[in-house]
Amino acid sequence: MKMTFRWYGYDDKNTLNYIRQIPGVTGVVTALYSVPVGEAWPEEEIKKLKEYVNSYGLEMEVIESVPVSEDIKLRSGNYKKHLENFKANIRLLAKYGVKCICYNFMPIFDWTRSQLDHVNKDGSQSLVYYEEDVAKLDPTKLTLPGWDASYKPEEVADLIKKYQAIGEEGLWNNLKLFLEEIIPVARECDVLMAIHPDDPAWPIFGIPRLIINEKNVDRFLSLVDDHYNGLTFCTGSFGSSPKNDIAKMIGKYAKMDRIHFAHIRNVRQLGEHSFEEAAHYSYDGSLDMVKIVKALHDAGFDKYIRPDHGRMIWDEKAKPGYGLYDRALGAVYINGIWETLDKTEGEK
Repeated sequence: MKMTFRWYGYDDKNTLNYIRQIPGVTGVVTALYSVPVGEAWPEEEIKKLKEYVNSYGLEMEVIESVPVSEDIKLRSGNYKKHLENFKANIRLLAKYGVKCICYNFMPIFDWTRSQLDHVNKDGSQSLVYYEEDVAKLDPTKLTLPGWDASYKPEEVADLIKKYQAIGEEGLWNNLKLFLEEIIPVARECDVLMAIHPDDPAWPIFGIPRLIINEKNVDRFLSLVDDHYNGLTFCTGSFGSSPKNDIAKMIGKYAKMDRIHFAHIRNVRQLGEHSFEEAAHYSYDGSLDMVKIVKALHDAGFDKYIRPDHGRMIWDEKAKPGYGLYDRALGAVYINGIWETLDKTEGEK
């Protein structure tokens, strides 16, 4: 496997000089965050970004993400133009050595939490989702880091109505049509497309969510049954629901060679629809990290992994979930499990 680390570009306080000092990290996962959703990425900016990353001895083989516009998801407005721009972005990124593109098909809202700075017993802070608190939120006025903040409340309300109107089956149909457009381009360019699951793994605010469980993942992979149509398997997103057997799912899809990118993090499940993000260490949450990493290892997984959301520890101030220290601990922890599995296997 290839250990990578999320980096939010030139202004990220977690500099490439810091990231390259984390043992085992060989590349960063990044994007052009200033380009409006649906637009084509400037080639000169892609080239500049790659050269900057490479100057620190790191690879830029994974892009997270090329956003899918609401017009594409709803198949309305400027969706034809946005589709052509998306395909152009795949071709350009392939030209500069990108091997994997992470994206999502979540309506309106990306990852959702009720609090970004929950104080844990040990004094660290983490992201949490409490069902009773989310129920009190006004989705038209909600904003979280990384979301598209360009929408006005009335525009969000209108989008919610549109997604409710097309329903789950309408969204499935639009996803299928999207895949039929982009996967041939990905195959042509040898770029693995890796959809990120919905976070959390259930419908929110009365709108449909698709990539939430094994049954739905099976359906997704069958929409366009192609190696290049695969998953970003996020253990925290799928793991938000106690109904999902994470190690079993990873083993299944890794053996099918349909996991192209893995986000590894832990969560503490609190009933069916509430959770707290936890340290990567198995015993701090509800997920067995050894079983999860072993499932990838047993399948011969040789693609990309990154530690996902971390806590804020040691008084660090950073983008919620994306501090340096706890994610670095996570990367080393995952690498330690992998090395142990390598050496144990070699001793047999």
